[in-house]
Amino acid sequence: MLKNSPIISASPEIMGGTAVFAGTRVPLQTLLDYLKAGESIDDFLDGFPTVNREQVIALLEEAEKQLTSMIVYHESHFR
Repeated sequence: MLKNSPIISASPEIMGGTAVFAGTRVPLQTLLDYLKAGESIDDFLDGFPTVNREQVIALLEEAEKQLTSMIVYHESHFR
């Protein structure tokens, strides 16, 4: 994924190097925890106003691209 990008930041000085939404101290894992618990993106954004919807959507789109490319790569090696 895009470490130290407009979407994600990771620095030893912020949250001990945990991946966070860029410009915030909100760990990416917090969004995943919300979604796993059945909460909506709106619920997450209400709880973490320093993160904006565009950041969340960009993160999810990047995750989708990464997963899709992993699947394509994996399938091409087993044909």
